[in-house]
Amino acid sequence: MNALEIKNLTKSYGNFKLDHLSLVLPSGCIMGLVGENGAGKSTTIKLILDMIHKDGGSITILGRDNEDNIQLTKQDIGVVMDEVGIPECLTVEQVGKIMKHTFTNWEEDTFSDLVCRLSLPEEKQFKDFSRGMKMKLGIAIALSHNSKLLLLDEATSGLDPVVRDEVVGMLHEFTRDENHSILISSHIVSDLEKLCDYIAFIHKGKLLLCEEKDQLLAEYGLIHCSKEQLEELDPAAIRCKKVSPYGVEAMVLRSRMPGNFTVSPINIEELFVFMVKGVH
Repeated sequence: MNALEIKNLTKSYGNFKLDHLSLVLPSGCIMGLVGENGAGKSTTIKLILDMIHKDGGSITILGRDNEDNIQLTKQDIGVVMDEVGIPECLTVEQVGKIMKHTFTNWEEDTFSDLVCRLSLPEEKQFKDFSRGMKMKLGIAIALSHNSKLLLLDEATSGLDPVVRDEVVGMLHEFTRDENHSILISSHIVSDLEKLCDYIAFIHKGKLLLCEEKDQLLAEYGLIHCSKEQLEELDPAAIRCKKVSPYGVEAMVLRSRMPGNFTVSPINIEELFVFMVKGVH
């Protein structure tokens, strides 16, 4: 069973349209949702949670339609949005007591361990937390009620590099169970490259691609050459290019490049920037 299936999802807001988005997240996997501000990442997550209503298409979560008893489905979903919605007067200890009565599978010991591991102050009120501390508390809650699917919207933003690395490790641990899956959006593409099995690129409400990360990195590469050298190549090999007075930088399909041509590795951030800004 797939953790998440989205087919032809559409939603319009004024000048913005999420345009027939389709993707599949297999169980036991982590998918990174990459896109600039306003691309549709948060809209997609809110539609999955039925926080806003879709105009068309379908969303299936853990084998159930997302509009079919969403409260039951939410027991199996851990959620961290870019703003953690905790009342400002509460302490971590009080949050734990409330969540115990919110989630049927609340794991008190797990929450206590995560609070300690993430160095969260138990007596300080939420209003006095830094943004990073708020995100850490949201992650601790999401990982403490036996979730099968985590939906994380910019969950690593506001965290310093050391804590981000620890959170990435915790998320890897979570998906060691083949029944656990994660959909995570982030502007910190390096985190997604370390973490994810699948990458989905969204640009202006359209899905540019959704593929296995390792396949993407094996399929594409970078070349630096002159305009004349570029013209000698098979046009089908060139996916995107950037031309400057100093020559050409192009993203290419490795399988269509001649053997005598040097093709450098490409990372996920470079790949996304090329797809959005490169000239096809």
